[in-house]
Amino acid sequence: MSSMVHSEVQKLSEMVNYQDGTIVSKTLINKDKGTVTLFAFDKDQSLSEHTVPFDAMVNILDGEAEIIISGKTFNLKAGEIIIMPANEPHAVKAAKKFKMILIMIKS
Repeated sequence: MSSMVHSEVQKLSEMVNYQDGTIVSKTLINKDKGTVTLFAFDKDQSLSEHTVPFDAMVNILDGEAEIIISGKTFNLKAGEIIIMPANEPHAVKAAKKFKMILIMIKS
């Protein structure tokens, strides 16, 4: 299957697989105005604190994630979402394995 999805019914949580000791990502949509990316985080993996100039929404598909936004920690479970506002520092940590979809709007 190509990295872009076109008119196919898919199950998001099955489109990216866990791999020991790493973070796996798969870009589904990559356009000038935004991106949609799937991630699978193995236990103890993280994305260090950073900022981006765009709003982003995270939807947890499987497992549990710790998301830190401007120093405040949020614990999310499968089925929950959070908005990471533009220009606010944020980080993502996996105390347990989890999968998420990241939707970034660039306009």
